[in-house]
Amino acid sequence: MKRMETIKTVVAGAIAGAMVLGLATAPASAEMKKKEFKVVGTWGFLDHWKEREGPFWNKVLPKVSGGKLTANAKPLTELGLSGYEVMRLLKLGVYDAVHGVTTYVAQDSPAIEGADLAGVIQDLPTYRKANEAYRSILAREFKEKYGAKLLMIYAWPSQQLWCNLGDKSITKFGLDKLKGKKIRTYSKTLGDFIEGVGGTAVTIAFSEVVPALQKGVADCGLTGTLPAYNAKWYQVVTHNIRIRLGYASSFLAMNLKLWDGLDADTKALFNTELPKLEKAMWVATATNDQKGMDCNASGPCDGPTGGMIPIEPTAADKKMLKSIVENFVLKRWAKRCGTQKCVDEWNASIGKLAGMKASM
Repeated sequence: MKRMETIKTVVAGAIAGAMVLGLATAPASAEMKKKEFKVVGTWGFLDHWKEREGPFWNKVLPKVSGGKLTANAKPLTELGLSGYEVMRLLKLGVYDAVHGVTTYVAQDSPAIEGADLAGVIQDLPTYRKANEAYRSILAREFKEKYGAKLLMIYAWPSQQLWCNLGDKSITKFGLDKLKGKKIRTYSKTLGDFIEGVGGTAVTIAFSEVVPALQKGVADCGLTGTLPAYNAKWYQVVTHNIRIRLGYASSFLAMNLKLWDGLDADTKALFNTELPKLEKAMWVATATNDQKGMDCNASGPCDGPTGGMIPIEPTAADKKMLKSIVENFVLKRWAKRCGTQKCVDEWNASIGKLAGMKASM
């Protein structure tokens, strides 16, 4: 397993390296205008920012453009933002481009939330196909609701449950045991799942989860596998319940007025190089999903292991999840979405791939 993890890391690194080298060989056009972009990234202590978002804006972009395109790019944690407000700030022109999570910014468009409905898809390859099938709908909603140009879609490791059960001798824990528990969430759709299992949804920003779990404000939390490890959730929870509730569908968007005003060479550079970054994101997510589960449990891991007890979902758990998705998650989302067109578009794209159907 250690050898396989090393191979995966090398492969991911090779892809990222090839991306940088490929960019470096493309000379900037003489007609390209100088521009510094004001950019918000995701969480500064997580790998997407440290290894991909930040390096792209702060190193790769200036290099490929011959210094003509630069960025003042910072993660939302450094800027004191929660992540929920980034698209509204983009619309106002406070920032030129932002990275974010779709369910964080779906306040003005339930259709955006449809990209990552809780529990609908249980594997990353299908999830990637589903987000690609939904891309045109997201692009339209970002344009109409936020005056933004959608430039990239990517994901995080699978969103799973992390609970403080107090006793590590517990090796069985079904979804039915979540009834009455306070569970940290960050979106309406995850809140629908939590209410479906009989729990109480508590909305807590990611950076505030560890103290909340420590103080008993929440009994369990929902987040990605490697983010949970990087944020050291293992210090305050004992068990990892490995039911997959999504992959935190994420995006890069740019203010549309700004995008429309860019010269053709700058647009061409982004259109050529951002798909490479997007691909690197998906490769990393696939690798990091298993890495996060391993590191939170007993390894293998390059760093300290978390010692959590993993709980795999049983047939009964999977049956219960399907019922919750159909009777809570999809029904409530369809009601929020509000139109038959919205529901039909989801059914024809993500629903078709997932083998599920939403109805008004």
